[in-house]
Amino acid sequence: MARRRLGQHFLTDPAWQARLLACLNPQPGQLWVEIGAGRGELTVGLARRGVEVVAIELDPVLVEQLRSAVHSWSVRVIHGDILALPLEEYFPRRGRIFGSLPYYITSPILHRLFTLGDRVEEICVVVQWEVARRLVAQPGRRDYGYLSVVTQFFTRPEIVLRIPPGAFRPPPAVSSALVRMQLPGARIHLGQIDPAQFLTFLKQAFRQKRKTLLNNLGAFYGRDVVQQILERRRLPAGVRAEQLSLERLAEIFANLTGSSAGANGMPAAQPARCQLRQRRR
Repeated sequence: MARRRLGQHFLTDPAWQARLLACLNPQPGQLWVEIGAGRGELTVGLARRGVEVVAIELDPVLVEQLRSAVHSWSVRVIHGDILALPLEEYFPRRGRIFGSLPYYITSPILHRLFTLGDRVEEICVVVQWEVARRLVAQPGRRDYGYLSVVTQFFTRPEIVLRIPPGAFRPPPAVSSALVRMQLPGARIHLGQIDPAQFLTFLKQAFRQKRKTLLNNLGAFYGRDVVQQILERRRLPAGVRAEQLSLERLAEIFANLTGSSAGANGMPAAQPARCQLRQRRR
């Protein structure tokens, strides 16, 4: 029951394990940090290829099984929560990440991994098929949204393998996919953009999917300022964030904040502040 609560589905099929490892293509001497190592089947597969592995697992029962499985290999086992651990300490040099992510916390884990920046060369994760499609989606597609833009800002994602439910025990209700995300992403081409500020902007831009960009951003930066920027960019007032590319969104962000990603000399906008009336005594 605890393992079901943690959202764990084990890739037990040997043929699918081999296919996944072939896609990862680990090379001797590389550093890999594995998230949700479970009982260690894939951990051992990485170690056998001469890889230095840091294996992270939350379930205390599985941690003991994992330690037993990898005791003769160059594997460091970490018992802890991926969202709370000091991941930076596990990358004394540039490395790679692999993990089968619990479906219910995929987005928070990806956000945490993206903060590792230059320490990571690529991130390879098994996620729900619908999530994989969101990670690689392009503007105008139904799957395109906040997570698409954030992922493509930090990485260059691609779906490399679709995995059926029957490859796992217990089988999940949906198909899964291995997604490879190479770093860096589009951010290196977008000028001097502060990642934290840009994520705040994106959350606001995609805050309500059915609302226009003017309505979503206007509540935060001021409607008149946003409308002026849209007109300057020759964008219709009814445009939605889901219709715009990462590059166009970065240009709007630059106009609003005064950063260098296509600001075109326009003054930076200040977030709108709620005006509180003072009560007369």
